[in-house]
Amino acid sequence: MASSDFAIGMIFLFQTIVGILGNFFLLYHYTYLELTRYTVRPTDLILRHLTVANSLVLLSKGVPQTMAAFGLKHFLNDIGCKLVFYVHRVGRGVCIGNTCLLSIFQTITISPTNSWWAELKLQTHKFLGPSNVLCWILNLLVSIIIPMRVTHKWINKNNTRKMDLGYCYGVVDHRITHILHNIFLLSYDVSCVGLMIWASGSMVFILYRHQQRVQHIHSTNLSPRSSPESRVTQNILVLVITFVSFYTSSHILILYMVLFHNPSWWLVSTSALITACFPTVSPFVLMIRDRRILRISSACLRRSIPLRTLFT
Repeated sequence: MASSDFAIGMIFLFQTIVGILGNFFLLYHYTYLELTRYTVRPTDLILRHLTVANSLVLLSKGVPQTMAAFGLKHFLNDIGCKLVFYVHRVGRGVCIGNTCLLSIFQTITISPTNSWWAELKLQTHKFLGPSNVLCWILNLLVSIIIPMRVTHKWINKNNTRKMDLGYCYGVVDHRITHILHNIFLLSYDVSCVGLMIWASGSMVFILYRHQQRVQHIHSTNLSPRSSPESRVTQNILVLVITFVSFYTSSHILILYMVLFHNPSWWLVSTSALITACFPTVSPFVLMIRDRRILRISSACLRRSIPLRTLFT
């Protein structure tokens, strides 16, 4: 095994372990908040689904990439390849959908009472659960096309173009079909990212107008602390910016891989590494910026009480 492959494997292993632990810890906290009704927010439901989707992405991408980097490139059969890539696409799609849903919901929540969103404010909480379920179902259906696009390395079809993905092959039977498949898959991603950018712009505009209205308060003796809604909105904006940054970088590399046949192992590994960055980083971004989690963790550390005892 080359030293470079070993280094790549260690990076993937570290990223996967850190990401899984971060998402598990965040899910644990949100479950605790839900069970104890400790300042529960409507967005907590979306974030719980996001942590599950993040974990699926990390397990389906990080573990196979780590094993391939360590030299085990033929450990998956045909069903294994199809299942791994299908689970990865579903998890990734739910990540995109949940982040989009989160930004839209928060835009409606902080919108002024005289806006055309006002009538939806009282109804949004009812649709959060069904929207999350619909997001999973939609991605389960959209991703059905993925198993037809991958196969394991033992299959040899001379009439088929194959892209080496490290531990599996990407199959390109017909160029037109391949382009149509990519357009079909990208339509969902582009729609969600477009809605995210629109919702983020709306949130920034609403916060700016709100800041102008309360400037006179800052000149008094009152504390200029931001409202809980503003803090939540800022957290979501940071999350969306993080997602769009990693998503754009990942798709630039994916586009390069699609246009140029037989990409190098370094390019495939770099693309996989960037793809898994958001699921790894996002739980820590949320934990650092969520005062409830910091308050609970600080209380546990001060009292030297394991977090699990808070459930009893």
